[in-house]
Amino acid sequence: MSTFGLVGTITSDTITHDAGRALKGIGGILYQAGAFCGLGDEAFLYTNCGQGLKPEVQPLIDAWTTLYTNGLEFVPGPGNRVFLRYSEQLKEREEILESVVPPLDPARVLADLDQIEMLLIVFNSGFDITLGDWRQIADSADCSIWLDIHSLALAKHLRKHREYISLVDWKEWVKDVTFLQANRQEVASMLGHPEEWPAEGEIDGFVQDAFQIGVKAVFVTMGKEGVLVSTPAGSRMMRAPRAETIVDTTGCGDVFCAGTMHRLAKGASISEAALFGIRLASQAVSLAGVAQTHDLALKFRPALTSPFPRKS
Repeated sequence: MSTFGLVGTITSDTITHDAGRALKGIGGILYQAGAFCGLGDEAFLYTNCGQGLKPEVQPLIDAWTTLYTNGLEFVPGPGNRVFLRYSEQLKEREEILESVVPPLDPARVLADLDQIEMLLIVFNSGFDITLGDWRQIADSADCSIWLDIHSLALAKHLRKHREYISLVDWKEWVKDVTFLQANRQEVASMLGHPEEWPAEGEIDGFVQDAFQIGVKAVFVTMGKEGVLVSTPAGSRMMRAPRAETIVDTTGCGDVFCAGTMHRLAKGASISEAALFGIRLASQAVSLAGVAQTHDLALKFRPALTSPFPRKS
């Protein structure tokens, strides 16, 4: 059993598709938490969650016996409520953030760092933690860190469409990170031109910049095409198996992340771990919600155990 620390935000997602389908449920960092627990790992959860979401969140997390919630605090207010729209006409989904919770207090994570084998931070809202507080955690961690850019690349608007912005300070967020995850749109934001997806050569340049500041592997997710997995030894496009049925793609990048991290903990190579993550995520698209994600992960529990690499 491996032990992960999870920094992010619990969200309430209202999801619509141009085809007329609509879904609603709890999401955010609980996609990774559910996947880790389903795979048999321990997960320490660090997040603020609005009291308005507690009636939905508490029964979910109570059922996950390897999830530790001392780092979870229910705070006043409705919580992070998000409206997502998917359309074939959009390069990426549209997002409206109706309400947020205060940024995480890093003290909760710092107190447990010696118990954590690998730390994950995913920016589910972009308001999750301040840069100064994140630097305290990253500078203090003696373990591998996985960072998913996600909503950090979105403008900090409430109650209107959040456009992608230039993320000029991305290296400050990524410093001391071992594994970096982003999609093409988020890479475009880090390159300074969010209005246009990066060309292949630009992605290569971005990856090299990440290696220069110490990142060991970069995962650029590309939807149906798969994931570009890059290490200093080279890059490889890993294709996603074709899904027979697509119900909801929300959380698929989160499932890929959890599956890949899980296999890295078992001693798999980066390529082997990514293939497992892609396989898990390709099945998650036929499901909806964090509870079904957890149940899917239960079917994938392997038997190997092995320590994580420590930061040099």
